[in-house]
Amino acid sequence: MNFRLTSQLALLLAAVALTACSQLPPSYAEKAAAQATANAQAGARRSPAQVSPVPTNEVSPQMQALIGGGYPGHFNAAPKDAAEWKALVNSRAAPVVAMIPALKEKLGVSVQATKIAGVNAFIVTPHKIARGNEKRLLMHVHGGGYVFGPGESALPEAMLLAGFGGFKVVSVDYRMPPDFPYPAAMDDAMAVWKELVKTNKPQNMAVFGTSTGGAMTLALVLRAKAENVPLPGAIAPGTPWSDIAKIGDSYQTNEWIDNVLVTWDGWLGRAALLYAAGRDLKDPQLSPIYGDFKGFPPAILTTGTRDLFLSNTVRTHRKLRRAGVEAELNVYEGQSHAQYGMNPDAPETREAFGDIARFFDRHLGR
Repeated sequence: MNFRLTSQLALLLAAVALTACSQLPPSYAEKAAAQATANAQAGARRSPAQVSPVPTNEVSPQMQALIGGGYPGHFNAAPKDAAEWKALVNSRAAPVVAMIPALKEKLGVSVQATKIAGVNAFIVTPHKIARGNEKRLLMHVHGGGYVFGPGESALPEAMLLAGFGGFKVVSVDYRMPPDFPYPAAMDDAMAVWKELVKTNKPQNMAVFGTSTGGAMTLALVLRAKAENVPLPGAIAPGTPWSDIAKIGDSYQTNEWIDNVLVTWDGWLGRAALLYAAGRDLKDPQLSPIYGDFKGFPPAILTTGTRDLFLSNTVRTHRKLRRAGVEAELNVYEGQSHAQYGMNPDAPETREAFGDIARFFDRHLGR
């Protein structure tokens, strides 16, 4: 009896060991041979499944924590109607609003709600305006996939540049889907811009924003050109959603690697279609990469190597350069979408917004 059990156990262990051996990862030589075969023909490139460890060289511990974080719980959200969209938006906004008082204190800024040209907005003022910025004004257009970031939940980026750069900032609380699809957001941004240039010299003003805000910054300049409205002295479209469709190399190469946006096929693409409301996704007011960048003001763009919008950003940078526009591109090691603005204590955050502030200082009038 015991002998039979021992023999059966031995056979079972041998089978497990054989299975484990058959599942061992291939050696480099085996992988190289398989990849050479898979990519022998011209065309699409195929790669094996990879594990991407958190980078540590030249990456702060604070940023490593962000890079190594799990996917957000809403990445694959699929709201069925307006009520579900609003519930999702509010659930994401609440924790951000709760942290605003502490962030104001940390960055040394005050926030005042107002209306400009009938549009809701916030004026973010640093306790100390930097020397040379006394007659300068920045306009902020927030990100959030055209659906996230209502009210004060859109303020952190404006507060970061106000605090780190010593600029007065007007942040536009534009209307959003599901109640207000395109063109409501752009109408609001343009209305505020037109009002601000009545009392401020446009050469002393800059427009900035991240993701959706980056795309809207670009679209605002396109629209201002078309309407013969004065242009800002500089812009900072951070990791802009400049192609709202799933077009661009990093939509594939960084899919499932970016731990912020994750994939266009989740909530992101659903928000794009909600905002576009049936319009052609290549309309330059939706995807400004298809617009004419000639005559644009100097621009500084920021992204990361794991950003789903890396291609959006580099395509925009290259198109600006080809149009003869002075444009800088900052790319951070390992960062997913917009992580350079997610932790005010990370050295990379101060560095990114410090670079933007210095760029504006070089290009804005006084």
